Amino acid sequence: MSGYRAAVIQAASVPYDPEASAQKAARLIREAAQRDARLAVFPEVFIGGYPKGASFGAPVGMRTQEGRDAYRRYHAGAIDLDGPELSEILKAAAETGMFVVIGVLERDGGTLYCTALFIDGPRGLVGKHRKLMPTGAERLIWGFGDGSTMPVFDTPLGRIGAVICWENYMPALRLAMYDKGISIYCAPTADDRDGWGASMRHVALEGRCYVLSACQHVTRGAFPDDHDCALGSDPATVLMRGGSMIVGPLGEVLAGPDFTGETILYADIDLADVVRGKYDFDVVGHYSRPDVFQLTVDERSRSPVARQR
Repeated sequence: MSGYRAAVIQAASVPYDPEASAQKAARLIREAAQRDARLAVFPEVFIGGYPKGASFGAPVGMRTQEGRDAYRRYHAGAIDLDGPELSEILKAAAETGMFVVIGVLERDGGTLYCTALFIDGPRGLVGKHRKLMPTGAERLIWGFGDGSTMPVFDTPLGRIGAVICWENYMPALRLAMYDKGISIYCAPTADDRDGWGASMRHVALEGRCYVLSACQHVTRGAFPDDHDCALGSDPATVLMRGGSMIVGPLGEVLAGPDFTGETILYADIDLADVVRGKYDFDVVGHYSRPDVFQLTVDERSRSPVARQR
């Protein structure tokens, strides 16, 4: 399939309520399908929520009981991948035939991961990517992914993969994704700064791929009153202002960035443009110098306990 319509979902999750967030995601998938979209990309941790401004009671060298309680509540709002919360999203994807990339807060025992899920319409959940490098205070609440969850899926819509938020500032990770032949580069994010759009255009130009970046639009009023937020209590305060966008393989902005509120951005994808772009620049092909530079990628699963029988 050379041409189709893609959608980037800019919307706020429902904090601490994964079931409600999943129901909202299912509604938005169906809405995008009504506009003939075949692919939908959601923001970082859409299921589970991005706790922007929360401190989790962790001054240097100290922990507070309030912070431990905040983490317990955040942990309770995460999902197990075999749990019931995904059923609504899987159902909507199956009904519409959509390929969906969605950020979730994945619970694995006592640890939480910032994860992007890949859902392929009739086939269901086909894979995941755990964020390799949580940024700043994210390291207090999220674990680190390993190289075993960096998939790129060969689909009729193109070769689809995801790089989450500031992972996009890791040149080695980008190169690894380009080497996998990624043509639909999904970038769920919580970065709503003006400079983010320039980064997305650079990635598109560097990889000669489509880049679909999705960010939430969240106001302070979306959070419960007892949310530990350093950004104030005014319900009108914008915690995350969006900026979602779609960029073509030569860096041309096809949709967005949008800072107005919750919305769905659409763009028509022509996979032939990926090949056209690589005519004069293929960073893992004719524009590489493996005699000078080489990247080694370890894609083994790293478990803290290895059992031998």
